[in-house]
Amino acid sequence: DAGLKAIRFDRDTIVALIGRFVIAPALIAGLILLGMHAGFNVPGLEAQTLIIQAAAPGLAVLPILATEAHADVEYATNVVTTSTVLFVVVVPILMMLVQGLA
Repeated sequence: DAGLKAIRFDRDTIVALIGRFVIAPALIAGLILLGMHAGFNVPGLEAQTLIIQAAAPGLAVLPILATEAHADVEYATNVVTTSTVLFVVVVPILMMLVQGLA
């Protein structure tokens, strides 16, 4: 079963999406702020880019790696598909949030 109909929002997928879209960008933003307080100058556009990149969808090669490692390929495929589709919604939100860094 393939396509958007195959997307599932089970607990594990939701945790992965929260990690990808909330925790990773927040961690990068925190590291940037920590670096700025330590005296490192991070230009605004670079800071914005790093935060947006932290929320980028899961790698398309992830299901292949899961197959090689005899892991849960269906879960890996679901995370890649879901994060890719939701990234279209997440990017404008993140861009509004990081707009003040430039």
